Amino acid sequence: MTEAPIDTVDAGSDDDADREAVEHEQSEIREFIKGLSADDIKSGNWFTKLSAQALSSYTDKVDWQYFQERYRGVPADAIVDQRIKMAARYAALEGGLSAGAYSAAVIATLGSLGGSSPATVPAAVATMMVDVAFITRLQLRLAHDVSVLYRTPLDLSDPEDMWKLIRVAFTIKSGEVVRESVVKFVPVMVRPVIKRFYSGAVLSAAKGLPFVGKFLLQRNVIKIGIPVVGVPLAVMLNRYTTLLAGRHAQSVFRNEARVIEIAEGLSGRSRHPELMLWVAWLVMAADHKKTDDESLLIRHLVRLVRDQHQVVDEQFARVVDIDPAEVWRRLDAEPGDLGDLLDVAERVATVDGPVNKFEGAVIAELRDRYCRV
Repeated sequence: MTEAPIDTVDAGSDDDADREAVEHEQSEIREFIKGLSADDIKSGNWFTKLSAQALSSYTDKVDWQYFQERYRGVPADAIVDQRIKMAARYAALEGGLSAGAYSAAVIATLGSLGGSSPATVPAAVATMMVDVAFITRLQLRLAHDVSVLYRTPLDLSDPEDMWKLIRVAFTIKSGEVVRESVVKFVPVMVRPVIKRFYSGAVLSAAKGLPFVGKFLLQRNVIKIGIPVVGVPLAVMLNRYTTLLAGRHAQSVFRNEARVIEIAEGLSGRSRHPELMLWVAWLVMAADHKKTDDESLLIRHLVRLVRDQHQVVDEQFARVVDIDPAEVWRRLDAEPGDLGDLLDVAERVATVDGPVNKFEGAVIAELRDRYCRV
């Protein structure tokens, strides 16, 4: 399979070149679909096979160096925006080419799939699967690209990182957060259809790849199930769901890059790296709850303190409920200027939003003790 479909042409290229690139991608995916059995499609195992094929060689080639050679000196935000727009364009073109697969008859055929022979896959379903597989692969690779561009690359040999890529690529998040937030990127007249697309199937905590395949196939059935079918619907859904997937990936990985940048700044400026961890954790624990941004920040602070300052605090690693008195004892025993610790507290408190009253109280006491020192 082509290893960098979004790069085959630039954002300003002509329609014929774009169409040719998409048709080439489709022909490759048709060969992939021919190797599937009806049971692969119905069970969701098609996603297991597709993800392995779509990511293995691609992630080896498309790394930070790959983008540096093409966009040297260009800020990550600009490159990400370009790749999201190109991916959405490719998705729309593919939707138009595949729209003939979307008919009510396909739903009935999906329900009757069975058996293990590839020959048992009806032509209409195979054509529909080309579209589903094309968009699936496109969005997986787009999410991967965004993570690399923001220098938050994923280790896809790690099950947790692979699962993270899947969640990000297909805008899967708890509750209604994604479904309600993503629609702001699409025109008002399109929002009802987009909401219906995201409110259908729900992915449970199960992390098996075949389960993801069943989820994606169920979600894409909306292209068939809405009475107003045809090219406009397929083009619209492919374009906007890919656009939203890209924006979601940008939001997730850009925020992670932001938190890492904060951690690097704090560690780089710190004159008291070991005590910095205790102060940061005390501020985070002040309101008795940890946000994702706080957990990410402390994880990178610990890593940076270890790598940059050669400090490994085993006592800190064993802390369950942090004791403020222990932190103040450590602070009182530390001579010299502690201004960097006050900066740590203030920065940590705002990593996930405005300072709350509990965090503010810790900062106030730290400021008081710092002034006395």
